[in-house]
Amino acid sequence: MFDGMLQGLVLAFTWPSPLYLVLGILLGIWIGAVPGLGGAVGLALMLPFTFGMDTAPAFALLLGMYAVTSTADSISAIMFGIPGTVASQATILDGYPLAKKGQAARAFGAAYTVSAFGGVVGALLLAVSLPVILPFINAFGVPEFFMLSVLGLTMVGVLSGRSLLKGITVACFGLLLTTVGYADTTGVPRFYFGIDYLLDGLPMIPIVLGLFGIPELMELAVKGTSISRVAPQDAERGGGLLDGIKDVLRYRWLTVRSALIGTYVGMLPGLGAAIVDWIAYGHAVQSARDKSQFGNGDIRGVIAPETANNAHKAGALIPTVAFGIPGSIGTAILLGALVIKGLRPGPDMLTFDLPLTFSMVWEIAIANVIAAGLLLFFARHIHKLAFLPGHLIVPGVMTVLLMGTWIATNSIGDWWVALAMGTIGYLMKQGGWPRPPLILALVLGALMENNYQLSTQIYGEFAWFYTRPVVVIIEILIAVTVALAFWGVIKPKPKDDASEAGEGAAVNPLVSLPTTILIGLSFAVAWWLTGQFEQRATAQFPHAILIVGMPLLLAILINDLRASRAAINASGGVVHAWSVAVRKAELPASLVFIGYLLAMFALTYLVGQIVALPLFVLAYLMTWGGYRWRLSLAYAAGAALMVWGFYGQLMGLLMYDSLLLG
Repeated sequence: MFDGMLQGLVLAFTWPSPLYLVLGILLGIWIGAVPGLGGAVGLALMLPFTFGMDTAPAFALLLGMYAVTSTADSISAIMFGIPGTVASQATILDGYPLAKKGQAARAFGAAYTVSAFGGVVGALLLAVSLPVILPFINAFGVPEFFMLSVLGLTMVGVLSGRSLLKGITVACFGLLLTTVGYADTTGVPRFYFGIDYLLDGLPMIPIVLGLFGIPELMELAVKGTSISRVAPQDAERGGGLLDGIKDVLRYRWLTVRSALIGTYVGMLPGLGAAIVDWIAYGHAVQSARDKSQFGNGDIRGVIAPETANNAHKAGALIPTVAFGIPGSIGTAILLGALVIKGLRPGPDMLTFDLPLTFSMVWEIAIANVIAAGLLLFFARHIHKLAFLPGHLIVPGVMTVLLMGTWIATNSIGDWWVALAMGTIGYLMKQGGWPRPPLILALVLGALMENNYQLSTQIYGEFAWFYTRPVVVIIEILIAVTVALAFWGVIKPKPKDDASEAGEGAAVNPLVSLPTTILIGLSFAVAWWLTGQFEQRATAQFPHAILIVGMPLLLAILINDLRASRAAINASGGVVHAWSVAVRKAELPASLVFIGYLLAMFALTYLVGQIVALPLFVLAYLMTWGGYRWRLSLAYAAGAALMVWGFYGQLMGLLMYDSLLLG
C-alpha cells in the first residue's frame, strides 16, 4: 500500500501532469464560480480533449478541474446567496448573511482555508481507508440508501427556517416535483399536462438558479442597496480575510470532524454530494453551545459545510473506482473516462492499477491546496463586490443566471421555469418558507423513488422498515432529529418575531397563506391525478409523498389562518392588514421587476438572446438604475460579448431561433 502511495505521488508529478493539473484548476475555479455550470458540465466539456492524451495527464486535467469546483462555488453562494453547485446549498445560510454584514472577506478566508484542509484530509483518509472501507459500503442496500435520503431531507427541513412543519412540507413539495414527466419504473408520463417540455421532467439548473437567484436580485433591485447593508467603514471589526483564517484555527476540531463527515458520507453512491454539507451543517449546529447566530451569519455555518463538501470529492472516488458505481453525474463522467482509457473499475483499480488510483488521490489533494491559495489571493478583491451599488450587480448577474439556465436543455422553457420558480421563491422568502429543502428534494427525488420501488419489490411492502438493522438505526436518527428540533435542542425556537434574518425566518402570515394555498392546490391536484393512473407502481411514490405532506400542510394552513386573523385584528381590518403585508414584502416594485424580465423574454422571441439580454442590461441601468448612457452602453456591450463569446462560441450553446433574426 505504501509503495502504491509513493508511485502515485511520482505519477502525479511526472511531466506533463503538473501542467494539466494547473490548467484544470484554473478552469475549475472559473466553472465553479459561474452559476449554472458546475463540475459535471466542466467534465463534459473537457472529456473530448483527453481522448488523445496519456492516462495520467488526462486525469490530472479532469480531476484538477473537478476537485476545485466545490471550492469556487462559494463565491456565488456567499456574495449573491445563489448556490453555485448543489454542494454549496448549506453555505448560503450563513455565508450570505455575513456578506450582508460586510464580512464577505471573513467568510471567504474561512471557506478557502477549510477547503484546502478538507481536500487534503479527505484524500489522506481515502488513502488510509481504501483497504477497510469496502465491507462497510457493501452493508448498504437500496433500503438503507432510501432511508439516508429521508434523513438528509429531515435534517435540511429542521435546520433551515423557523418552522419544522414548513421545512418538511417543502421537502415533500420538492419530491412531488421530481415525479413530473416519465416515471423511470413504468415509463408512464405523469403530471405533464400535455406540455412536451415537461415529459423529461423539470430541469434542475433553472429551478436552482430561479429559486435562489431571482429573489435575491429582485431584493437588490427593489431596495436599491448594495449586497452589504453597511458601508465599508461601518462594517463590524473582525470581518477581514485573516479573521476568517483565525476562525478556522479557533474551530479546528469542528473542521476536523467535518472533514471526517465529508469523506465518509461522500463514499455513499448517489447521496454524498447532495447531503454531505447538510449533515456537516447539522453537526455544527448540534455541537454548538450558542446556536443563536446560525442562519444570521455564524462563521461555523460556513466552516462545516465547506470543509465537508471539499472532503467528499475524495470519498466519492471509492464507489467509482472500486465498484464502478458513480456517486454523482460528475463521477459518472469520470467513470466514462476510465473506461475510455481502457481501465476496468473494480478490484483491479485497488491492485494492479493502485498507483494510478493513488495518483488521483494526490491530484485531488494538490488541486485543493493550489485552488485555495489562488482564491484567498483573489478574495481580497472579490469581497469588494459586496459594497458596489446593487444596480450595477443586478443586470450582469441576471445575464449570467439566465444563460446558466439555458445550459439545461437549450430551450426557452428553461427561462420560464426559472421565472416561475423565482416568483415562488420570492413568495417563500417573504412568507417564511425555507427554500433549501425543495432543492435537496429535487436532487434526491429520482434516486429515492427508484430505491423505494426496489425496496418494496425485493423485501416486501413494509418488512424492510423493521427487519434491516441499518434501516432501523437511521429511523431512530430521524426520530431523534425531529424530537430535538421540536424541543429546541438542535435549533432554538425563536423567542419573538423581531429577528427575520436568515433563510425562512420572515414573518408575514398574509404572504405565507397564499403560498400555503398554492402548495395545497398542487397536492390536491396531484392526489386526484394519481387516482387516474392505471399502474399501481406509477402512483406509489407520489401517494407516499402526499400521505406525509398533506397532514403537515393542513397544520400549516391552520397556523397561517390563526396568524392572519391576529394580524388583521391588530391592524384594524383586512384592507389595512393586507396593505401592510404588501408593503412589507415590497410586492409592487417586485412586480415591476418581473415586468422587466417578461419584456426581455418577449424580445428574445423576436430577436434572440444576443440582442435581448444586452437591451435588458441597457434599459435596466438607464431607467431603474439611473446611470448615464455611456456606462450603460459599455455594460450592455460587455454583456453581448459574454453571451456571444463565452456561451455561444466557447461553450457552443445553440441560441434561441428568434422570429426576426433566426
